Amino acid sequence: MTQYYIGTSGWHYDDWRDRFYPEKLPKTQWLEFYAKHFNTLELNNTFYHLPSENAFKNWYSSSPPDFIFAVKASRYITHIKRLKDCSDEANKFTSRAVLLKEKLGPLLYQLPPGLRRDDDKLKEFLKVLPSEGKHVIEFRDESWFKEEVYEILRQYKVGFCIYDMPKFTSPIIATTDFAYIRFHGSDSLYSSCYTDKEIANWSEKIKRLAKKLESIYIYFNNDIAGYAIENASTLRGYLEK
Repeated sequence: MTQYYIGTSGWHYDDWRDRFYPEKLPKTQWLEFYAKHFNTLELNNTFYHLPSENAFKNWYSSSPPDFIFAVKASRYITHIKRLKDCSDEANKFTSRAVLLKEKLGPLLYQLPPGLRRDDDKLKEFLKVLPSEGKHVIEFRDESWFKEEVYEILRQYKVGFCIYDMPKFTSPIIATTDFAYIRFHGSDSLYSSCYTDKEIANWSEKIKRLAKKLESIYIYFNNDIAGYAIENASTLRGYLEK
């Protein structure tokens, strides 16, 4: 049986108070509350700055034993250095992420939209990725969506990030023994709610994809008004049928 990990991208949103979090619940207890409802979380504040060692240790201690964290890698690696000469940065980032111990899931590298296909650059980057953890690439330029690129990912046992956003859906494939899926909103980026019909259709696609996989990590990034919470719960219901 494929193991599904379904959650949201981030959890610390003020407009989730009273929609999801109890009105008087202190923010310091939000993660503990979130983890009672979902079995995974994509940490996305790590994209903007590298959290302290204590932050990772606190996340570890504030979550249940079987909880899984996906971690979005620093934009310094993907958007500033644009994958070039990133060995030191990748090792430093991973050295913090592994503080999550057995709760560490995939490490996500979201590339900028303007970074076009460059197979040599991709190979050089994948070569320096630490052996710890599962690594996933989210390509935001369509030039990367080629079989030759997928084969490079397979060679290095790196995952392909499937994603959906307004007017565009990436190829629905897996390049290793797990899949990684991000939902950014169907009508409006980060701020629209998927309909029940859309979620039902996606559940069928995911079930077909899951047949040869050990696990699938799924995160909703449409955080406005708590849509991510609603959509993640709905999808979980379909996949558990």
